[in-house]
Amino acid sequence: MPDIKYVCLSDMHLGEEDSLLTNINVQNAGPDFSRPSPVLELLVKCLKTLIAENEGQEKPVLILNGDILELALAFVNEAAMAFERFIELLVDDNGTPLFEHIIYIPGNHDHHIWEIARETQYVHYIREIEAGKPLEPPKHTTDLFFESFDDMVASYFLSNLIMRYPTFENIRILVAYPNLGITTRDGKKCVLFHHGHYIESIYQLISTLRSLLFDTDPPDNIEEIEAENFAWIDFFWSALGRSGKAGEAVESIYERMLSISHFHKLISDFAKNAAEKYDLPGWGDWMEAKFLEKVLNSIADKLLKRERAQRDLPLSSDAERGLWKYVEGPLLKQLRYELTGMFPSQIGFVFGHTHKPFQQDLHFAGYQGWVDVYNTGGWVIDSVAREPVHGASVVLADEDLNLTCLRMYNEAEEPEDYKVEVKRATHAGELKNSFHERIKTLVSRYSGLFGEFSQTVAREVYIRAQLLRSRLIKLD
Repeated sequence: MPDIKYVCLSDMHLGEEDSLLTNINVQNAGPDFSRPSPVLELLVKCLKTLIAENEGQEKPVLILNGDILELALAFVNEAAMAFERFIELLVDDNGTPLFEHIIYIPGNHDHHIWEIARETQYVHYIREIEAGKPLEPPKHTTDLFFESFDDMVASYFLSNLIMRYPTFENIRILVAYPNLGITTRDGKKCVLFHHGHYIESIYQLISTLRSLLFDTDPPDNIEEIEAENFAWIDFFWSALGRSGKAGEAVESIYERMLSISHFHKLISDFAKNAAEKYDLPGWGDWMEAKFLEKVLNSIADKLLKRERAQRDLPLSSDAERGLWKYVEGPLLKQLRYELTGMFPSQIGFVFGHTHKPFQQDLHFAGYQGWVDVYNTGGWVIDSVAREPVHGASVVLADEDLNLTCLRMYNEAEEPEDYKVEVKRATHAGELKNSFHERIKTLVSRYSGLFGEFSQTVAREVYIRAQLLRSRLIKLD
């Protein structure tokens, strides 16, 4: 029977109080980093139960596909403690690590994890160069494929964080960025992982500005894209929220962005205050405020159209165009560059970022046949009202890279509508996936455990939504 070889999670946002995977002290309405959240405990228990059914002795690989640590809206120590609570659960019944390897693919909210690893990678390179010899500039990306895990750069920060535990003293957290590829031994099948931020144009803002200002084409390979945009991503999405008192204000602004009315009120108040403090010759305060408010609202509308804020479809039309552009452009270019031999005939693509899980077969130009596309959603409650397209999945793969996913939840109004489902990206005429069928059987066998998980998620979604409502009211 096919065993679970790879487990992929994304968008855990550990440390963020709106994440279902960060524990909350309901009495003081704040995070409690001393213990794991109820949802996190049951999520890992569900995964451990499925992995325990593996018939072989080989342990699976955990792939953390971005926005795992919340480094935009939580401080480093908070995110680190929440991550520790997660790691502490990843132990099997024999007291040994649940996973053989852990691979971390940073996203935008934890982009700084890559910057630390990138500098570590450069230090390793410098050590191999004779003193006085010319040095190459640091690379902004890793290779898509690795011959062995030993070839991958380790996260100095996260590895040292978990190696303090005797159980994990030999486990390094390996980093790939922004893409990771895994192939079968015969090279005929491949799964590609990317957090998903580069499907949104806002994360290539600096490239867009350069193109507009200097009438040049934007970069079409991932090394140049990251080289031009890494500082913007790292500053705005992975550092600004940790900037002392100003960082606390940034989180307040971010929460207002979750509500259009609250955000426009914030802009109106800012415009009035700015107009009163700074005078333009010949303009009255009222005219200044209205002009400034109009300009800022125009900018705000762009920000409010981020993919996570689009609540009707799993992918907005803009994000769908971005997905096709990224997969057919930079990702395909990197794939062709590194695979000089046989091009895989079957490919899967796994991403997150949007917090809206889905699975679908798509036919991208340049690829042979259908591509199995899986979005892993996210674990953050972004709005007071329930958003049925928001939820989270866990993608599973066996040794032959057959894919399936556990749809762990979608937000729903009624608690009884929460349920775990096993879903697969497929198309007409596709052959039966025995791995998918086996996972369906196992989830059915342990329906009591998965039912308990669903009940817990329903309760915790309600709690997070009410806490968010309370904070928004206080901001009025």
